[in-house]
Amino acid sequence: MDADVPGTVLKRERTRDAVLELIESRSPGDAIPSERALCSLLGVSRPTVRAAVDELVAAGLLVREHGRGMFVAPAKITQELVAGDLSLTVPQAAGAWSSRLLEFTTLQAGARVGRKLRMSPAAEIVYVARLRLVDGAPMAIEHLHIRAELVPGLSAQELESGDLYEHLRATHGVHVHEAVQAIEPTVVTRAEAKLLDVPELSPALLFERLTSDTSGHPVEYVHSLYRGDRYRIVSRLALGPAAEVAPDREGHHPGIPPGDFAHGDAITSSTRGDIQTGA
Repeated sequence: MDADVPGTVLKRERTRDAVLELIESRSPGDAIPSERALCSLLGVSRPTVRAAVDELVAAGLLVREHGRGMFVAPAKITQELVAGDLSLTVPQAAGAWSSRLLEFTTLQAGARVGRKLRMSPAAEIVYVARLRLVDGAPMAIEHLHIRAELVPGLSAQELESGDLYEHLRATHGVHVHEAVQAIEPTVVTRAEAKLLDVPELSPALLFERLTSDTSGHPVEYVHSLYRGDRYRIVSRLALGPAAEVAPDREGHHPGIPPGDFAHGDAITSSTRGDIQTGA
C-alpha cells in the first residue's frame, strides 16, 4: 500500500479496504495480523490502522480477544427482500439535497475494488468521497469508485450537483440499469461522527452498492454511511396480485440520493428510503 497517497479520507479508505481484503481471504475464526504488523505491512501509522480496525470491529467483521489478538468474526445471516415488481423508477426525495466534496482523485483500483468492478487491480478508477446534505444538514458520507475510462473529463462540479448518471448517459452513452445493494446497521467512527455532526458510535446504516449498465458491465462500486437518527428503510412486499397504481413519489431508493437517478433509468429494487423529519 502506498503510504504517500494524499488525503486523510482516502488513506483511511485504503487502509480499511486492505484490512477487508485480509478478512475476505480468511474464514470465520481465523486470526489476522496484529495492529503493529498491519502498520508495517500497509505502510501507515498506528492511529490509521486502529481507526480502520475499530470500524471493522464495530461493523461486526472483526473480533478482538484480549491477550489473543484479532479474528475474523462469524459470518452474518443475510435475508433478501423481494418485491413483486422489480423495476422501479426512482422518485425525488423530500428536502433539498446537495453535496460537498471531501476528496476527488484518480488511482489504481486495488485488489478488492478491482474484483468488485471486474477489472485489473492496476486499472484506474475515479475515487470520490462526498458528504451528502439535506436542507443543509449532513445526512450521509459516500465513497464512490468509478471505472475511470467511463468518465473522462468528469468534474467536481458535476458530482456536487448530483449529475453523475446524467453525465454518463449524455456524454458517454452509458445507461445504468441495475443496482445490487446490501444494507446493514453499524456505528460511526470518530472521524465520521465529526462529518455527520453526531456523537461518536451513533447508529448508522451502511449501504454497499454495485451498479451495472444495460450490458451487465459494472460501472461503479459505492459504500455509503447514512445517519441512523435521520434515515430509515421501508420495505413494501408484494403478497398477491393487485390493481396497478401510480408509483409512490414521496421517497427514493435508499442509499441513492435523488439527483443520481433523476432522469428515469430503472433499477432493480425491493425497498424504499425515507427521510426522518426529526434530528
